[in-house]
Parts: sequence; structure tokens; C-alpha cells
Amino acid sequence: MATERSLATLLRSLQIASEPQDAFALLPTSTSFLAMLTNHLNVTLLSSQLLSSPAIWDHRVDLHTCRRILSVFNTAAIGILQNEASDEPRAPYTKRGLEREAWVKAVINGADEKSPRWRHVLLLGGVLLGFEGQNRQGLSHSLRSKVERALVRATGLAIEENLNIDGVGGYAIIMVLNYTFELLSDYHRSQINYDRILPIMIQATYFSSEGLGSAYFLGAIDRDIVEGRVSKKFGWAATSATYQNVKEISSRPLIASLGPLSRLIAHAMENVTDPNIVSDGMSSINDFVRTLLVQWRQNKLSEVDPSEEAEFLDAESLKSTIPDLLRLLRSIMFSAVIILRAVLGRVLNDRVLAAGSVAPFIAVQSLHILRNLYFITSRTGQTSSSQYSFVNLVAIDILAQYPELAENFLRTIKPIELGQIPPHPLERCLDLFFLNTSEHFALILPPPANEELIIAAATPYLAAGGNNHLLEIFEAAHSVVLAVFSAPQNADITAKHLPFYVDNLFAVYPQNLSVRQFRLAFKSVVRIAAPPSPLSNTQPLLAATLLELAHERALTASSTLLPPSTQSSTENALETPPAPLSEKSGIILAMIDSFPCLLVEDLEEFLPLTARLIHTLPSGDEAAQSVRRTCIERFWEVLSNGEMDVERANFCVIWWSSRGGRELLLFGEDHQDGVMGQQQEEEVVMSGGLVDVVPRESKL
Repeated sequence: MATERSLATLLRSLQIASEPQDAFALLPTSTSFLAMLTNHLNVTLLSSQLLSSPAIWDHRVDLHTCRRILSVFNTAAIGILQNEASDEPRAPYTKRGLEREAWVKAVINGADEKSPRWRHVLLLGGVLLGFEGQNRQGLSHSLRSKVERALVRATGLAIEENLNIDGVGGYAIIMVLNYTFELLSDYHRSQINYDRILPIMIQATYFSSEGLGSAYFLGAIDRDIVEGRVSKKFGWAATSATYQNVKEISSRPLIASLGPLSRLIAHAMENVTDPNIVSDGMSSINDFVRTLLVQWRQNKLSEVDPSEEAEFLDAESLKSTIPDLLRLLRSIMFSAVIILRAVLGRVLNDRVLAAGSVAPFIAVQSLHILRNLYFITSRTGQTSSSQYSFVNLVAIDILAQYPELAENFLRTIKPIELGQIPPHPLERCLDLFFLNTSEHFALILPPPANEELIIAAATPYLAAGGNNHLLEIFEAAHSVVLAVFSAPQNADITAKHLPFYVDNLFAVYPQNLSVRQFRLAFKSVVRIAAPPSPLSNTQPLLAATLLELAHERALTASSTLLPPSTQSSTENALETPPAPLSEKSGIILAMIDSFPCLLVEDLEEFLPLTARLIHTLPSGDEAAQSVRRTCIERFWEVLSNGEMDVERANFCVIWWSSRGGRELLLFGEDHQDGVMGQQQEEEVVMSGGLVDVVPRESKL
């Protein structure tokens, strides 16, 4: 009787509580009662009251409220399991609670017509999580299947009741599905109406007040970023309202589990039946990230280059507030990439999406999304991750099948002012994305587009390697220019711009260009100028001229060893650092790397010239000997490891064995002259002929 009286008091309190907090204070008691009641009718009654109590639901309801109710049923289910597993002795007069299956049925019966169907999803999700979450396996196979079927059916009916459900009811459904999706069987997952639920997922995650709120929080931060009176550095205080807002957004139920939610959205993208819904979803995500980019542009933090943060931002911001913001932005970026990977994976396997105009539209939208997120990916170093690379390269490959659309896309994302380096870090970041992306389209674009868009955008950055915060874009500019020069249709453009590029190449080396980069760039230029390149038809002497320029530069280049930072900009800390090199040895190695591209008549000239250059390197101490040894080993490697074709390799064998090449490379020109002179003094006779043993001087 005491239990019934206590239950009646609890139910009456749920009815008369005037404030939500008063009702929430009763939830722990409700959880205890659900786990200990012995009458199934009382369990059903209490469950029904929790889903319909005016004290809980007749006020502003958010997902935190919904999660509290879900937690009640989740915790009660766990309590049932713990009570059955408990070894503590019971008092003789104490009744055992309901059996597990009877309790589940009694709780589910509480999902009645007194409450809307979307609240039933909270009850069913809580029960499933309590018994099956964290691999508890608390339900029999048949009962678990019934609970799963009830959850999926309640979800479908809730959406059918209100097709445009986009308030807290729809968001609560998404939250429960996110929590329970891994527990559903493949069959029950297939029964979800993804066509109806996908738009709700995207709306809830990216645009709703329970999600990211269209990213407007990012622009609002600007008003709380102020300059310090003493340090004169900008700071974003942890006590500011905007920082507290960021923390609150990160703790929202949907955003706190944004990773699993993104995978759920990705799964829905893969399983919707209407391709238009996929296109609409991509457009919505693109709208969100475009707003995200605009809001970041309005934030003072976007005016600070990552390499200059310590100079312009205070220590508190760098240690606490800004890392929390970047953590949220990184989650947003990963969310978009996960969804894009699913969409593009479906495009590759779905004939409907791959046909017509849907595939290029999705590719363009994907690249726009990646561009708008590039201020995050470039800052966090995620551009080389496998998922990002897959999304980026697949979108590029799809769009490359439509050259006109590719050109139109590049024109929409080209730098605002071609031929100039913008002062704002965000604009330079977008320029970097443009250069990295356009490099993949250089082969399919017509020559005018390559010159007007790519060359014009890259030119101002070609000599910017000395600036630390322009180093990455400096490398991208060189890479994209070489890609344009390598395209067969761009022979005229190459002839026009190659002299300027080569002059610039020698001008920035070695101060702004590492040895590795210089070798790669010079070899690429020689390969572009040598046969069978179309440029060699109109400029047959260009490759030899480039080697001659390098030879002249090497004669006056410094032999002082370069610091490690200018030898390899992409050196991995776990790899063995390269041997120290000098400016002169870098040029010599670049010439050696170019041998496989030269004609045989050019090899006849530059093999001995390069060998002689090697012996102009100093050989005093051990470090200098190491440099010379590196050049000799690379020379021999090019001749012997298969880089040459048959004709060039045959000539190299002749030069090495019978023209004094071996002696010239290994011992220098003086030794070679002695050997050649000795060979010339020997009398040439027929094999087997008699030779006069009397010295020539003693003959009469």
C-alpha cells in the first residue's frame, strides 16, 4: 500500500507542478518507481504520465528536456537488469518486480493516444538503449525485434502525422535515431523512410536552434574580441557571452554526437530513393558552409594568419577559447566530409545519379563545400587525410569529364583580383584552394582559360617563398604553373611564359626554394622543353639552352652548405634527414636529374660538362667530400638504374667505357687526360700480330 500511495503522490505532483524545474526534480523518483513497481498497470500509468504531463510538456521544450525523458526509461531499463542480477537477499515480505518481458510490454503500453507519437519514440529509444546499449544484450531476440520494429514504426507514423515536422518533435526523433541506430538490425534500418527523414536531419543539424543555428554564432564572436590595454594583443575572454554560447552549442545533444549523426545522415544519403533529395541535401549543406565562411570573414580572428597568432593574440585565447572554437569548427568540417564521401560514393555506383546533369552538379557542389570549409582544413592540416582526399579527387574526376562546366566552376572561384596577392589571410587561403584545384584541370582547359585563370592567379605567388605564411601557396603556384606547361595544348603559352618562369626559378633559389623543390621544378621544365613535347617542335634548342643556363649558374654558385630548412621543406621528422648540400651541388643534381630527358647529341655535350662541374666542388673536409660523393652517386644512378631509354643508355655505356667517362667522373679531368694519352700512344695492331719489343726511341 505504501508504494501505491507514493505513486499516487508522484503522479499528483507531476500534474500540479507549475514550473518545469519542479517536474524535472521528480524524474529521479519516477525512474526508481518504474524499476520497482510490481503492477504492470501502474508501470503503464506512470509511463503515460511521463509522456503527457503538462508540467513537463506545456512549456518551452528543447532537446535537453527530451533527453531527460529518454534517460528515465534508459536508466529504469538498466535498473531492471541490475535488480535481476543482484545477489543481495530479499526480505520475505518484499515482492519481486515485474519480469523483464512483462515490464517492457507494460512500459510500451504507456505510449498511448494521450501523447503525440514523437514522444513515443523517446520511450522506445530509452528502453532499447537501456537493455541493449553498451552490448548489454538484455532482451531476447524476438522481444528486441519487436522493440526495434515499434521504434521504426513510431518514427514513420510521427513523420506521417506532420509531413513538415521541423520543430522539437522532429529534432527529438533525429536525436533518438542517432543514439539507437547502431542497435537496429539491417532489416529495421531498411524500413526507415529516408526520403522523409533526411531533410529533417539536415535541418536539425545545421540550421535549427538545437543544432548549429546556421553558423551565425561565428560572426557574433567578433564583438567580444577586444584589444588588451597592456599587451596590445587581441583576446577573446572565457567569460564572454559568445564563448559561453560556443560551449553551449558544443554541448547540445545533436552537436555533442555530431560524428555519429553525420554518419547517420551519410547513410540516409546512400539510401534515399529520390535523387532530387540528394541534390537538395547537398544544396542545403552548401548554403550552410557558405554562411559559415561569410561569418568567419566578419570575425577579427580571420584577419590573423595562423603563423602570426602568437604575435597578435593573447595567451589566454590561444590556450583556451580559440582551441575550443577550432574544435567545434573541425567537427563541422569532418561532418561535411563524411556526408560528401557517402554522396560521391553513391554517384560512382548509382546509374541514375551518374547519368545526366546530376553527377556534375553534385561534383560542383562538393567542391564548393570543400572550398568554403578550406579555412578550417588548411588550418588543422586535414587536407591530406584519406577521406578528404577521396572526396576532393572524386569530385574533380567527375567534373573533369565536363570541360565547359569545369571552366565555369573555376571562373566562379577565381581570385577576386588576378595578378595580386590579397592582404587578407582568408582570401589567400581561398587562392590556395583555387591553385590546388585548378592544377587538376590544366589538362582539359583550353589555352586561353589556362592563361587567363591559372597563370594569372599563380604569377604573383611564384616569388613569394621567403614569406613564412605564403610558403604553402608558393609551392602550389609553382606546381600549378608546371601543370599548365605540361599540357600538350599549351605549347604556345609555355613558349611565352617559360623564360619568365626559369628566370624566376633561378632568382628564388636557394633563398626561397629548397634544393628538392628546385631539382623537381628544373627537371619538369627540361622535360616540358624536350622531345616529344610539342614545344620542342618550335623550340628544338630550348632543353639544351636550359642546361647551359644551369651550367653557367653553377660555375658561380656558392659551395657553402645550406641550412637544413632550405634543403627539403617536406622532410618527415621520422625519416633520416638528407645529407647537407650546397647551392652549387643542388644545381648539379638538377642537371643530372634532367639527363633522361635530353637528346643523345645533348647528352654528348652535357655528360662531360656535368662531370667536370662535380670536380669543381670543394673536397677539403668530410662534409665537402660527402657532397661530392652524393653528386657522383646520383650521376651513376641515373646512368645505371633504368631511367634512360635504350638509345640514351647505349650512348651512356659508350661514353662511360670507351670515351673516358668513368675516369672523368671518378678521378677528374687530369686523370682522364693521362689515361686518354696513354691509350693514344699505344700502337693499334691486328689481333694475333707480332709486336716489336724494341722501344720506339731505340729504332734506327
